[in-house]
Amino acid sequence: MECNTLSEQTADKLMEYILKNKMCPGDKMPNEFELAELLSVGRSTVREAVRILVSRNVLIIKRGAGTYIADNTGVPDDPLGLSFYQDKYALATDLIEVRLILEPEIAALAAVNATDEDIAEITERCNRVEERYRAGIDHITEDIGFHTAIARCSGNRVIEKLVPIINTSVALFCNLTARSLREETIVTHRGIAEAIAAHDSAGAKYAMLMHLIYNRSKIEELVKAHKTKTGED
Repeated sequence: MECNTLSEQTADKLMEYILKNKMCPGDKMPNEFELAELLSVGRSTVREAVRILVSRNVLIIKRGAGTYIADNTGVPDDPLGLSFYQDKYALATDLIEVRLILEPEIAALAAVNATDEDIAEITERCNRVEERYRAGIDHITEDIGFHTAIARCSGNRVIEKLVPIINTSVALFCNLTARSLREETIVTHRGIAEAIAAHDSAGAKYAMLMHLIYNRSKIEELVKAHKTKTGED
């Protein structure tokens, strides 16, 4: 088996340093000279190790300011390369199937584990989506924030890492459906938020399920219309 290069070994040591010191997103790393002294390697090795961790979205380099812990540590914005799928209708269909498997159970866990602070955030996100929807303002960012908040308070660290997949789906659905599910979204979002606030696990699960079923029905309608328009079988 081929041994890791010195740069990769140094990258591993940098990860150990980050974890040992309980560094959080936004924290600044020691400078290049300090890291070289700390790890007993050359500065060029440190630079390469930092590049490795930047590629893994663990670190971010800010020109003229230094190196910092990335906001969404270790998770790329598009971890599955979904942006390269040309058929957005087929992608939306596949994504809703995945969400139907995952999100009802995520909501159920959130209802069990949500703190008062979590509930306040979810409720506020729910309110913002409704306000923006009714005002005719772009609501995608707040919609993504709503689903992200639910995933984060599930109490499961792996689920948190699935958030970028959910975000891709939410943004895609909003763009494809062109706000045609306004009332359904407002009502089901409210049902999800209220069930989580009441620590009603079953209620949260089925409210999320209903939310996604509305989305799936609309996507199926759009797919059918698209095939008719393009002459596909």
